[in-house]
Amino acid sequence: MTISIIQHQLQGIFTSNDGRKQVLYTRNLVPGIQVYGEKLIKYGGEEYREWDVRKSKLGAAIAKGISQIGIKPGSLVLYLGCASGTSASHVSDIVGMEGAVFAVDVAPRSLRDIVPVCAARKNMSPILADAHYPGQYAHRVLQCDVVFQDIAQKDQAEIFLRNCKLFLQKGGFGLLSVKAKSIDITKNPKHLFEMVKQKVEKEMVLVDHRNLEPFEQDHCLFVWKKR
Repeated sequence: MTISIIQHQLQGIFTSNDGRKQVLYTRNLVPGIQVYGEKLIKYGGEEYREWDVRKSKLGAAIAKGISQIGIKPGSLVLYLGCASGTSASHVSDIVGMEGAVFAVDVAPRSLRDIVPVCAARKNMSPILADAHYPGQYAHRVLQCDVVFQDIAQKDQAEIFLRNCKLFLQKGGFGLLSVKAKSIDITKNPKHLFEMVKQKVEKEMVLVDHRNLEPFEQDHCLFVWKKR
């Protein structure tokens, strides 16, 4: 069966239906190069990378029908907790060469993995830093349209707010992936998600949120807008 790739409702993202399930794609910024073994598809003279939503919280939220992510062609994105670059590379595809991704991680091993990804993708900058202390990398990050955070820490909401306050433009979007068990393994995840919601909405406006099951257990992704 021939696969047709069409524009998703979210800018810079594409989709197809192979007869069994919806599949997400981004247009490959560096044709011929994979980041994590993903499938490459040629269609209409372009190359697309299949987005494995079981390896990406952002991809999972899109698959679950999140209404808005704020990330689009030309966006400047601060990505906190980039790891080896699976999701961050798809963000790089979406924003294109008119945009930029500031990829922050505290783990030297993760940065070693993402450095070659950034070398191939000229719109990505790797930053070895602890997101608890945004002032330490403020000289390397521009004011951003989007702050995306995927950090498994007890105080992940506080880290998110600190970075949004310093780097996110007024009216910009903040995407917070919450891992319940990293906050408190003894409490019900739904209760913890509500606690995070109440804490962040004191400073930002909630746009949408999605529980990420069955792709990620005990995870929720919130989309916020800066007042």
